[in-house]
Amino acid sequence: MIHPTAIVHPQAEVEPTAEVGPYAVIEADVQVGAGCVLGPHVHLLGRCRIGARNRFHTGCVIGDAPQDLKYRGQPTGLRIGEDNVFREHVTVHRSNRAEEETVIGSSCFFMAQSHVGHNSRVGDRVILANGALLGGHVEVHDRAFISGHCLIHQFVRVGTLALMQGGAGISKDLPPYTIARGDNAICGLNVVGLRRAGFTNEQRLELKRLYHTLFRSDRPWRTTLDAARREFASAPAVVLLDFLGASTRGVCADAAERQGPAIQAVDTDTEAGY
Repeated sequence: MIHPTAIVHPQAEVEPTAEVGPYAVIEADVQVGAGCVLGPHVHLLGRCRIGARNRFHTGCVIGDAPQDLKYRGQPTGLRIGEDNVFREHVTVHRSNRAEEETVIGSSCFFMAQSHVGHNSRVGDRVILANGALLGGHVEVHDRAFISGHCLIHQFVRVGTLALMQGGAGISKDLPPYTIARGDNAICGLNVVGLRRAGFTNEQRLELKRLYHTLFRSDRPWRTTLDAARREFASAPAVVLLDFLGASTRGVCADAAERQGPAIQAVDTDTEAGY
């Protein structure tokens, strides 16, 4: 199951059911789980712990040193769950401190040339399309969809079931269930994503009302948030409200409110989702 041209360090731990392709390199202190498949020229290094049934396509570099000027070469870690797909030339960097890891969940799909920076934490069933870039210390919650060539600044959080349109860039937190457009703007709810995740019609309508209450209000932000907590108490609403309450970087603003009536919120069933 290991191609004769592959280089596997004697201290690496590779499950017998894993497949290692031509010219792949697995360095010391790497653990590769059962059923993993490494394509040609894949490079695994650092204190890298990889769960079962992950698939790495040609040219992936997983677990390399963080791109951080403060990093001084100490041993740091990367932990990857199960059933993820890493397409061609994906890069994932390990953390910049020994006491903290970069973490990838399970059942994620990283398309070609996407990047996960050091100390980031990616949840389950997350999709990064081609060329999407996560800076260091980014949090991406479950089932978020990051479209092609999107940029996420370091220390930013992306909420569950949020969607970023292609080419969008954010340096503020992206609330759960919303759609990012352009720079630090949102344009409604990811309705298709909510439906596919099993949200009922009543839940989607409530989230739509909550969105308008939060992001289309002319009241002070904290006053709006406190009023929304008194009015909305369902589990999906609490997820959104708690995310907003924990933000320290600020939150992406509604595009229609920020740029005027020419840009309308996208909250119909025709909006692209997943």
